[in-house]
Amino acid sequence: MKVSDNAVVTLDFTVSNADGEVLDTTDNKQPLEYLHGTGFLVSGLEAQLAGKGAGDEFDVTLTPDQAYGDYDDTLVQSVPGELFDGMEVSEGDTFVAETDDGQRPVTILEVAEEYVKVDGNHPLAGMTLCFKGVVREVREATEEELAHGHVHGEHDHDHSGGCCDHHH
Repeated sequence: MKVSDNAVVTLDFTVSNADGEVLDTTDNKQPLEYLHGTGFLVSGLEAQLAGKGAGDEFDVTLTPDQAYGDYDDTLVQSVPGELFDGMEVSEGDTFVAETDDGQRPVTILEVAEEYVKVDGNHPLAGMTLCFKGVVREVREATEEELAHGHVHGEHDHDHSGGCCDHHH
C-alpha cells in the first residue's frame, strides 16, 4: 500500500535545522504514527511522503513556507499579567492558548510585574528544516480512526467523555 489520504503511516525520522542541529528524532523512541492527509504533519513533508511505500526512505529540505511558516513579529505580544492570575509561569514555558484563530501554542518570553510577554509563533517558525527517515508501514485506517481523525494504535480508549481524552 502507498501513502495516501486516510492511510495510517508509521515513520522513523530525524529533523534538523539548516546547520545540521538535530531538533527531533524517533531514534531510540517509538516511531511516529499518523493519519495522512489530516494536517498532522507539515504540508511540505506530507506532500513528499505521498506515494511512498513501506521501506521507502526520504530526505527532504523544507523552506519555512512548506513547514511552520515565516516568523511573524506581530505574534509576539505583551499581555496583562492578570490573565495568568493564579498560574505559576516562567520564561520558556509553553502552553496552548485559545485565540480568535483557534488553539495556538504559545511560549512565554518574559515575565514582568505588570505583563507577560508571549510568542505565538511555532518554535520552528522561520526555519528551514531537513527531514530524513524511512516509511516503516502503511495501512488502511479503521472506521473508528477515520471518524475520529487520528490514529488509535494498540492502546485502549474510553470514548465516554468525548473523543480520546488526549491531544496530539
